[in-house]
Amino acid sequence: MQLVDNNTFLQQLGALFESTKDKGTIWLTYKRLTHDGDDTVMKEEDGSDGSREYPCIVRVTDGKKAKFSTKILSIDLDKFHSAYGALLKSSMTTLRKRDKKREKQRAEQLTKRKQRMAVPVVIDGPKRGNGRRKRQRQVKAALQHAEMKERAAKREEARTKQ
Repeated sequence: MQLVDNNTFLQQLGALFESTKDKGTIWLTYKRLTHDGDDTVMKEEDGSDGSREYPCIVRVTDGKKAKFSTKILSIDLDKFHSAYGALLKSSMTTLRKRDKKREKQRAEQLTKRKQRMAVPVVIDGPKRGNGRRKRQRQVKAALQHAEMKERAAKREEARTKQ
């Protein structure tokens, strides 16, 4: 991972956003940097409560070749955030909007399916003679309904285990 200064980081990030404009993914990681390369000490030697200001590190990768990061000191944080926010705002214009119509249809289908599972299948009609085929279809539907309930119960059981 290549450590660069703040301005170079923003330029490279802008170039990375441009290269993945049509298709691609970028991962941004933003953390407090607590490791300076020295051994970690629980308390500071002068007895203070640890009001030390830590720098932040921002890492970027596209999952392939581009990997770079920058260290931001607390003094430069406001300046960096304003430039970083403007860059993100200008680069997020190519995102696809959520298809709310499709999500709504899926939610409606799911509620209908749950309602059908709650209602038991009624089997009526003669075993022989007129209406026999109708009864056979109802029996088949009842078996499918039972299987569907079993699958749903297994899914719920698997979710509770996680």
